[in-house]
Amino acid sequence: MKLSRDMAEFQARLGHEFADPSLLVRALTHSSMSSPNRDDNQRLEFLGDRVLGLVMAEALLAHDSAATEGQLAPRFNALVRKEACADVAREVDLGTVLKLGRSEMLSGGRRKMALLGDAMEAVIAAVYVDAGFEAARAMVLRLWGGRIGAVKEDARDAKTALQEWAQARGLPPPDYAETARSGPDHAPVFTIEARLQSGEHVSATAGSKRQAEQAAAAALLSKLKSD
Repeated sequence: MKLSRDMAEFQARLGHEFADPSLLVRALTHSSMSSPNRDDNQRLEFLGDRVLGLVMAEALLAHDSAATEGQLAPRFNALVRKEACADVAREVDLGTVLKLGRSEMLSGGRRKMALLGDAMEAVIAAVYVDAGFEAARAMVLRLWGGRIGAVKEDARDAKTALQEWAQARGLPPPDYAETARSGPDHAPVFTIEARLQSGEHVSATAGSKRQAEQAAAAALLSKLKSD
């Protein structure tokens, strides 16, 4: 199988030449484009998530031999969560070669965090299946680069950090409410309000509910720390 020019250029950005190029094509095929003769990337995504986890666990242990499990866990979560995978996908311009059905394409699928993150995990699995763990490990370490050494001690996502802040003060978990939605159907914008039972609340706006919730949680945490 011969890759298209765009796919070949993407392969070069990954730094891995596939012995079986069909694996790369499958890794970049969203379920909206699947058919009886075309597999999507969901099974590869499942595998890639586990490969990424092992690589990051090894890398964090090697980077800081004195770190405790309690210190390593939030760093690990920050490096493997979907947002981090999507950031790496953007850096290698994965969105331009993602194979999407018409509905996903019209709804801005090439920019969606979840789709980019899922496809990045699938690409990791494709390299693993194509050439083994060492090849996948080398690519992951190259693409994640300085993130491993730069990940913060408190690397929890904002929603987790806000929930822990509330629990430490005897409060129930925060609530998140959608207060507004704007924009066309294919590119909606959500406004989410994060609320604590003690009365504090902050709103934030983003292109997905998940991102808006994280932004609202981060803003509320910042407000609580400055008060």
